[in-house]
Amino acid sequence: MNQPRLVNSRLLCGLLGCALGLGMATASPATWAQAAPAVAGLPDFTGIVQKNAPAVVHVEAKYSGHRPKNSGGMPMQGMDPGQAEIFRRFFGMPMLPSPDEQAHTSLGSGFILSSDGYILTNNHVVDHADSVTVRLQDRRTLTAKVVGTDPTYDIALLKVDAGGSLPAVSIGDSSLLKPGQWVLAIGSPFGFDYTVTQGIVSAVGRSLGNRDQPSTSFIQTDVPINRGNSGGPLFNLQGQVVGINSQIFSDTGGYQGIAFSIPIDLAMNAVEQLKSKGYVTRGMLGVQIKPVDDDVVKALKLDSDKGAIVVSVSPDSAAQKAGLQSGDIILAFDGHEVVQGQDLPPMVAMTKPGATVPIKVLRDGKEKTVNATISTMPRDQNAASALSKAAPSSGADALGLSVENMDASARSQLGLKPGEGVAIANVTGPAAAQAGLQQGDVVLMVNQKKVGSVEAFRAATAGVKPGDTVLLLVRRGDSNNFIALTIPSDKAD
Repeated sequence: MNQPRLVNSRLLCGLLGCALGLGMATASPATWAQAAPAVAGLPDFTGIVQKNAPAVVHVEAKYSGHRPKNSGGMPMQGMDPGQAEIFRRFFGMPMLPSPDEQAHTSLGSGFILSSDGYILTNNHVVDHADSVTVRLQDRRTLTAKVVGTDPTYDIALLKVDAGGSLPAVSIGDSSLLKPGQWVLAIGSPFGFDYTVTQGIVSAVGRSLGNRDQPSTSFIQTDVPINRGNSGGPLFNLQGQVVGINSQIFSDTGGYQGIAFSIPIDLAMNAVEQLKSKGYVTRGMLGVQIKPVDDDVVKALKLDSDKGAIVVSVSPDSAAQKAGLQSGDIILAFDGHEVVQGQDLPPMVAMTKPGATVPIKVLRDGKEKTVNATISTMPRDQNAASALSKAAPSSGADALGLSVENMDASARSQLGLKPGEGVAIANVTGPAAAQAGLQQGDVVLMVNQKKVGSVEAFRAATAGVKPGDTVLLLVRRGDSNNFIALTIPSDKAD
């Protein structure tokens, strides 16, 4: 059975038989002027559309097909570029050429940021295009210059010369969005310009994992979005842009009720940098984190699962210089609460390098604040998260482990300091084995207490009894990870 897939909305529904969606209505000035009175209790979107539609544009990016091929495969006959790209991206078929290798036109949407002709759209709409044009509501077609792009945020900033003042949108505050609020999209699905669709915010701060945009927390909506909507604006009821429509989640290639928009706060952070220097830099803290899951809550006897727990701190990083430690639970960053672990990477990435920000942490059951001066993420690592997540690692004594002391040479090979960690000599219990612990893994902490000898390890685990959960910080190779082990309450387990 096919699994649902994230699809950039310019690639969707290449077949002519795709339904356009029952929630869509094509807006025109005549219908706006003659709009019926609003139904009591329901929002009336006509004013928002009438005010903002002139600032929404149709984007066409043309590709000559003469770019060097990045695969040695043969093209598949009878398949349009949109379908070919879906197969190439999602089914790993190198024999299918990318759009760069075919002559075609990419269609999308965009919106005018300022009267002097700056336009915002998605990077995937114009990426490596040979030429880009935009069509305004008054039917003028203008050549657009690509000022700069940012693949990680999927942002592209265009500039047109209209010879005068252009209508522009108003920018809102995406951080104020809440699930259940009404939102509205205007765009060009399937080339039908100025199509209006509406829905509600389904969720905010939605992470899509490590797919294409790990530093982005998306707005999830049920606004009908289809091929051609990419890069178009998402409005709140105040008529302000709060997001850029970007992707859908689908197992058919068409809209199925889940759409994702890039928060406008994040997009505007990129826009200002693209205007000033043509590329985007991001902040980097220099820690590995994982979510505070149920096992961590149980092991550390926490009141809630809020925050992100620090697995390791990179040497000479902003985090190390600020005094962050493995086992710290980051509760807030620069005054913003970290509700889930996935909240933190976008916060860090959006922070201007060189800025000093307060970070509230929970350490040894007490809250404290440290100040970190954020460093710059190397540009060739922009596709990776500002906070990388550690690979799985290992485990303990009454926990089904035996451990042994380490000599200076063994510690040096693993980059450990003198007196850090004990090595796992043998895995004897099912809980440790199921957790993936292995001989040779190094236990650095037990319930946030550092252990550097067999005696220290035994002291840290002395009070452990059946039913308890113990949190271990384990090093394997050059990666650290927290592993929670629950002591079986029944010996038959």
